[in-house]
Amino acid sequence: MRNLLLSVATVLMAGATVAAPALSAQLPKGAAHNIVLVHGAFVDQTSWKPVADILTKKGYNVTLVENPLTSLAADVDATKQALAKQDGKTVLVGHSWGGVVITQAGDDPKVSALVYVSAFAPDVGQSLATLAKSGPATEGTAAIHPDDKGNLYIDPKVFPSAVAADLPPKIAESLANHQLPLNHTAFEAPVDTAAWRDKPTFYVISTKDKVIAPEAQKFFAAGMKARTTEVAGSHASLVVHAKEVAAVIEKAALVK
Repeated sequence: MRNLLLSVATVLMAGATVAAPALSAQLPKGAAHNIVLVHGAFVDQTSWKPVADILTKKGYNVTLVENPLTSLAADVDATKQALAKQDGKTVLVGHSWGGVVITQAGDDPKVSALVYVSAFAPDVGQSLATLAKSGPATEGTAAIHPDDKGNLYIDPKVFPSAVAADLPPKIAESLANHQLPLNHTAFEAPVDTAAWRDKPTFYVISTKDKVIAPEAQKFFAAGMKARTTEVAGSHASLVVHAKEVAAVIEKAALVK
């Protein structure tokens, strides 16, 4: 596992775009063949690489959305562009801030199911700021600060313990020092659509998360009537618990 994490960190720090071409494996009859993965703030799309690799090897067509993180509208547009390229049923998955994005973008008719992984799940009229203020305070959210351009970062000194406590320290520190900022307008923008109201929804709760409190995650999942799975991971559970996360996505792909 350590070798896997080291390779993931190398890709993350390089900021490379990872393509995940589908293989010709046999998928269950009626399964959604397409998976679109939406990353959170402060990292790029390669944070999904461990999950994408698992799903690709099983024959799914996996797309990693590259969020510009400049506004909610821009990230939603990037996700919708990815959805437009899908042929048939698609499972739309979001991590952290990506949960806000899929809530807004997930009303696409191609989307057969939604999967939230340690993610925010707003209702209509709610923003990330609204959810952060209403939920329990965490070490991670308390460490989010703007720079002089209004871009938000997590304090690099706090990042390793708050975001990635179950990653090797050197990797967590490197990620802290190579963050991608989230513009403050994205933080404050409310959604005007809640796709989870009309779509089958799944939620992976990270029980050791110090960014989105596990209690908040359970609240989001309950509000959406999502099918839940718990993993004993940090906010970086999509990396450390990639097998469990991929398994939930596969369950979502089987929804009729």
